This record gives sequence, C-alpha cells and structure tokens, in this order.
Amino acid sequence: MNLENLLYTTYGFSSFRPGQKEIIERVISGDDVIALLPTGMGKSICYQLPAKVLPDSILIVSPLLSLMQDQVAQLKKMGEKSVIAINSFLKPEDKEKIMNRLGSYKFIFISPEMLVQPFIKKNLKKIRVSLLVADEAHCISQWGFDFRPDYLRISEILPTLNFPQILALTATATDKVTEEIKEYLSLMEPYIYCHPMDRKNIVYDIKKFEDRHEKIEFLKTFIHRFNGPGIIYAGTRKKSQELSALLTEQGISSAFYHGGMEHQDRIFVQQQFQNGEIQWICSTNAFGMGVHISNIRQVIHFQLPTSIEGYVQEVGRAGRDGKPALATLLYAQGDEGLLESLVMDDLPTQYEIEEVYHKGAAATYLIDQGIVRETAFRVISYWMTKLPLEGIIRQLELLSIGKKQQVMKIRELVSLQNCLRTYLIESFDQQLIIKPDNCCVNDGIDYENFEAFNYSAKNNVLVEWEDRLRVILPM
Repeated sequence: MNLENLLYTTYGFSSFRPGQKEIIERVISGDDVIALLPTGMGKSICYQLPAKVLPDSILIVSPLLSLMQDQVAQLKKMGEKSVIAINSFLKPEDKEKIMNRLGSYKFIFISPEMLVQPFIKKNLKKIRVSLLVADEAHCISQWGFDFRPDYLRISEILPTLNFPQILALTATATDKVTEEIKEYLSLMEPYIYCHPMDRKNIVYDIKKFEDRHEKIEFLKTFIHRFNGPGIIYAGTRKKSQELSALLTEQGISSAFYHGGMEHQDRIFVQQQFQNGEIQWICSTNAFGMGVHISNIRQVIHFQLPTSIEGYVQEVGRAGRDGKPALATLLYAQGDEGLLESLVMDDLPTQYEIEEVYHKGAAATYLIDQGIVRETAFRVISYWMTKLPLEGIIRQLELLSIGKKQQVMKIRELVSLQNCLRTYLIESFDQQLIIKPDNCCVNDGIDYENFEAFNYSAKNNVLVEWEDRLRVILPM
C-alpha cells in the first residue's frame, strides 16, 4: 500500500510529519502501539488514516468534551459523516438512537467515564472494533500529571470488545509513565515510538520578581511590547478572570476560560480565539487540549505550573507553525505556596478514604453533602475494587510522594542556573543533541523575533518600566 498516496487523497498532504508514517505502518500491520509525539505533531492522523484501511469501528477514548467535539468537527469538515461523540450531554432519546446504530459509525469518541457504564458496555459488545485509541494516554498513569482514575478502567472494556488492537497517544510521558500505560492497557509487546521532545522554535524564559505587584506591572508592559496571539495560564479560576480584566483595561482583546464556565461559554471563547477575534486567552490548565491554532506566539505562566509534564504540554501549544514562540514563566516570592496547595489538594485525605470505604462506592450522597470531593470519590472508588483499606491508604501515600516530587522539579526549574531546555528534555529521559541559537534565558535570548513594534519608539505605557526592563528583559 502506498501510504503517501492515501495521505494525499485523504488530506491533501504530500508528506508525513516525523513519526507519523512509522506509527501508521505499525497500526495497519496489527501491532499495539504507544506513540509519544510532541504537541502539534499531528497525533490524530495516526488513527484517522489507518481507519481508511481497517475494516471496523475505531473507538477513541478522550478525556475532555471540548477535545472530542473539536476532533469530531475536524473529521466532519473533511467530509467524514460516520462519526459520533458519546458524552453525558446527550439527551436520552439521542443516546438511544445512537446505540441502535452504533456499529454503523466509523469513528466513535467517548469519555472514560461513559465507557464503563453498563448501558454503554452492553451496546459496545454488539459491534466490532478494529482499534481502541487511548488519547492523552498519560492520564492512565497514576504518575501522569493529569491522572484520571476512570482511564484505569479502559482495560475493563477490552474483553467486551474482544481485545481489539490498541493505540495509546500522548505528547508527554516519562519512561515510568510509559511503563504504566503498558501495564494498565495490558500491552504485552507494543511498538513504542518516542519522538524527541524538543521543540527548537520555542524559547524558554523565566522572570523573577520581589512581589506579585511587580509581576502585574511587568505583564502590563509585556502585552504591549510583544505580539500575540497568546495564552496566559493562571493557577486558579479567579486569577484567570482577574488577568482577563487586566488585559481588557489595557485595551487588549482577551477572554478568560476555565472549567467552572458553562460548556457553551467555553466553546464560544475557544471559537473566538481560533477565529482571531481575541488575541489573548487567560485560562487555567483547562484550556489547550485539542485546540489547533498554529500561530500562537506566546505562552505565559503567570503562576507556577503544577508539573514539568504539564508545563511542557502547555508551552507546546505555541509555535505550531514552526516560527519562533516565547514561553515565559513569571515567578514572585511566595508562589510556591499556591503551587503546593494546587498539587496536594487533589489527593484524597485519609478521612475521605475511610468514609468512602466504610459507606461503600455507591454512597454518592457523600459528594452531595460535601463530605467527600467528587474527584477524591472517583479515585477511592476505583482503588476499592483492587485493594483493602490499608492498601488504598498506602497507594495514595505513594501518590502523595509523587506529587511532592513534581513540586520539587518545578522549584528546581525556577532556581536553575544552567540551560532550561536541557533540564526539561532530561526530565523526559531524553538527551538534548543540538541546542538552538535562541534557547533560553540562561543562555541568552534575542527578543527581537517577538516584538510587536520598534521598541525605541516611546510609549507612555512602557516608559515607566523601561529602566527595570533593561535589567529584567535585556534590549
């Protein structure tokens, strides 16, 4: 089979991106595959193209509703009509219609939470699935930065589907995470494709301030000096809204985005950004998966990211067009407190573990009464099916140790005197072979590629901070 011809007739592309052809060949030949491709390298084509050859349905397990809908929209834009997304927003009557003709769909997108529902499992048993795709597969691993306990249940569905071929896709996974993906998906001898993590066109910058007020003043200057479009990541929903209001006050078109917004509001903001109607998104880490915008020039972390893996994935949303992009992390003394709070608050407490364990996994009233948090409930409920009480407590103690190690890696990044790029790449068990000329703040950065205008032209907004910027941000 000539894959280049298939690629051209399907997408109009004359050649594959690095790694795509190798992965697709393995999928078509029947191998299980774990594919690690950096953000923006075209992971979805690795199951969409084989679908032209494989005889039966492709089942894609996806972690976010917005990601599913974006992928469905992309396929429909290409003329693919045989595609559906199964999620909790479906009306009962629509769900019934879909189930009645489930086997007629070539692409079936589903969340891990929906995947294990008895009604869904019953209907999946009636159809033939050629390939199960675990998208954002790092969510499977308890050591992954975005661990989702329901992802661990994917293996429960495999007997129902008569053990289909598996493709696990992710942009960020260490060797440890890759091993857990293999274990939890019951992969015996998968083909593992690991693309170098380094994105040469992304320049890494860290700015340090005495206090948060200085950080705010710097940001005001930055958004006038440098080109968008860009993303500003904040640690909390409240801060994302505050930053969006700040940019609006400065005459910059922006919007906030976080998981607490209504679904339609999130979709609307994402579409505005994709259409170029707003220049900046101020968001929690809820924004980014499945967002295909090639010309994002800036990614700013206003507060410390919660892990190296999450940081690399978030900055990887910039510069997908291959042109220079700037990743700027802003740090003020005391920021570690919020970081530790964000990282550790996700973990179930011993009190929550004991309450759920003794009341039972069906006791969802514990969530309604505010006794146990929903995420904690899901994590504990999963481990209850595998371990006794003492084992659950020990398991979550290990998770706590892993979370603390994530915090330490971020602290090391901020305090680093050596090359940031080298540190980030080595965090993924890889080695940096070639360092670009414009690399990181510790090796010196040429900022001219990112400037919105000739900085020598004075601007009232810039004058006040110009002297400080000569130190913080060399001209």
